[in-house]
Amino acid sequence: MGDPHPRGGGEAAACPHNPAIRRRGFASYATFAYIRRETPTERWLSTSRLCGSASWIVYVAMELVADSRRAVQTYWASHSPVTDPGPAAAAIDALPGDPAALREASSQLMFHFQTGGDFAENGVPAGRMAEINTRYADAMFALLMDRGEPALMRDRPAADRVVGCCRDATVLFLALARHKGIPARARVGFAAYIVPGWLIDHVVGEAWDDAEGRWRLIDPQMDSGWTPEVNGRPVSWPDLADDQFITGPRAWQAARAGTSDPDRHGHPDADLPILRGWPIIADHVVHDLAALNKTEMLLWDRWGMLATPGWMTPGPVPEPDAAILDEICAATADPTVSPDVVAALGARDGLRVPETVTRFDPNGAPPQQADVTRVLAARDRTL
Repeated sequence: MGDPHPRGGGEAAACPHNPAIRRRGFASYATFAYIRRETPTERWLSTSRLCGSASWIVYVAMELVADSRRAVQTYWASHSPVTDPGPAAAAIDALPGDPAALREASSQLMFHFQTGGDFAENGVPAGRMAEINTRYADAMFALLMDRGEPALMRDRPAADRVVGCCRDATVLFLALARHKGIPARARVGFAAYIVPGWLIDHVVGEAWDDAEGRWRLIDPQMDSGWTPEVNGRPVSWPDLADDQFITGPRAWQAARAGTSDPDRHGHPDADLPILRGWPIIADHVVHDLAALNKTEMLLWDRWGMLATPGWMTPGPVPEPDAAILDEICAATADPTVSPDVVAALGARDGLRVPETVTRFDPNGAPPQQADVTRVLAARDRTL
């Protein structure tokens, strides 16, 4: 009657679980089907007959999930316009590719504009305070390369660092990690380990741990010699626990549920009431969404909902806005959220980052309109 599979292979070869196929090194059924030039109908009939339809469905579903995960990780392993290191890429090549080692390197690159200590005593010229508004990693690296030995993996004195904050240490870490092909992103939220009893506004990195199949929260700023505890457990800078760093969306959900006091969020010494409580929690939900969308903004940038009068006063944000934040947090509190979901949320009116934002100045200068067109090139990415 003739071979029922004229393109070759016979019935036994149709099953991807056939030991002969595995011995030949066919990594997936999709590869094997291509070699046999099976049509989708043939593939279904032969595989469901020999492996069982349920087995085939499970196998294909697993392949689709794996492909989707690989695409997602590839997205966060690629640079945004903010984290592209520019000419410093050559110096990054000399670094090890381990996230913990890259965290150690990044912890030596930034001098904190508020908590780093006295500028003069540390040999940091007062004029460098303006560096706090440096937006892009390539500009930060350009400053670093001109200060002392250009190697990135060394103990840098304060005078050899760039003046910045937690956001800048995180941007530099992302530049290192993404250059090494490590999926990494910024998370905006609150740290429980800086001031006891408070959830201090903070930015950290989050890197994909392929061996454990999870996202790992990493603080790129803190010196490894400092080991505080939270709830009786020492903080590990390359692997923060969920009660040690709380992302903006998780903080919002806890405050809305009444399980966390909103007045503990921010900083006890903040000059402005809007830097504590509900306003800063809401702010960090939106900034965290922007960071997940690979538009890593300055923490004092304002746009859309963030610039509305109801968000600039103490107390809860207006309820219509709160409902929108609830929807955002339902997605972004989950570390497995996909870039497509993040992009869809970030494209909404009031949340979409425009080409010009209002940049406030932590040094007290008047607000300015900042052109962030370069930041927005990340919107052209595809999965």
